[in-house]
Amino acid sequence: MLESLSLDDKVVVITGGGSGLGLAMVRALARAGAHLSIAGRRQGPIDDAAAEVKALGRDSLAVSTDVTDSTQVDRLIATTIDHFGHIDVLINNAGAVRENVRKPIWEITDREWHFEMDVNLTGAFFCARSASKPMADRGSGKIINVASGFGLRGGRDIYMYCCSKGGMIQLTRVLSFSLARHGITANTIVPGFIPTVNATESMGDAVPQSGDLLPIGKLGKPEDLGPLAVFLSSEASDYMSGEMFIADGGGLAAGIAPTGHAPVVPLEA
Repeated sequence: MLESLSLDDKVVVITGGGSGLGLAMVRALARAGAHLSIAGRRQGPIDDAAAEVKALGRDSLAVSTDVTDSTQVDRLIATTIDHFGHIDVLINNAGAVRENVRKPIWEITDREWHFEMDVNLTGAFFCARSASKPMADRGSGKIINVASGFGLRGGRDIYMYCCSKGGMIQLTRVLSFSLARHGITANTIVPGFIPTVNATESMGDAVPQSGDLLPIGKLGKPEDLGPLAVFLSSEASDYMSGEMFIADGGGLAAGIAPTGHAPVVPLEA
């Protein structure tokens, strides 16, 4: 049974792999046997991540990539194939976290809207578009999109984040429906709030200080997503496509509606 979870010699492309959730997934994937092509806007963090992969005895690339630029995305995919020969898995994890803006809708600028939608949603589309044809030519592949619980419900003054993450869930459904005939599956990881440096800097005072309001009683850690990424990248998930895999400490246990554990906050005029 454990052999089906092995990623020995699988080639995984992951965006946003230099920090936070992405880095945790990189480490877990490498430990499971995968070779990694790690993309991110900042070269330093992805170089460090690639070095960790090589220290575990796996091959790795660090390819500086702005996922909002389709030319750079195409270069990422081409560079990966030139080096490894093929791509088994694409994980769309890049996201605009530090730039997330919480403000009334009438104060949101065109640039703020377009930037976050481009990073979170358009970037995932560009990556899927570029990687899917080589996958289809081989007759197999897996696409994993990292969304958010806010893709399933509203959040006060979080317009771009909620809309883009909801779009990623819908992108997964369309990919799964359209690419199945080519041997490609697509699934979504839906994390709840997991404290990272970027998230803390972005949300400020809105960051939950504990998991007391969650049914499970604690906040998640980036490492909690590693095994899930391994599972969805492995043969163990071959018969699953178009699905959401929610890891949020039970925050959505009652469905999209609040669970009863949500904090009571004063409404603002």
